[in-house]
Amino acid sequence: MENKSKKNNISLSIIFAYLKRHYLLSLLALYYFTGIILYVFAKIDILIPCLWYKIFNVKCPGCGLTRAFIHLLSFDFSAAWDANPLIFIVFPLISFLLIRDFVIFVKHNK
Repeated sequence: MENKSKKNNISLSIIFAYLKRHYLLSLLALYYFTGIILYVFAKIDILIPCLWYKIFNVKCPGCGLTRAFIHLLSFDFSAAWDANPLIFIVFPLISFLLIRDFVIFVKHNK
């Protein structure tokens, strides 16, 4: 039983070491997910607006990705497609790259 808790502590320490090493990415992800939670549950919008749209009044390819991600969280795939179809490429790609980076980090820090 002690071995299992020790194993869990090691995995948590690796996760915290990874987050510490990538602290800017961690802070950005924390802000992003906090903004999504506030938007979904309290309708408070603190998310960063698209600067390209604000300056030039033209939607960029990334416009709507946050709304599409929110729709994906609620399993509303057609609304996610309507918000921005790139979410079905960007989300799996970013997930894959983050998991791959974490696995490489764990292999090098064992």
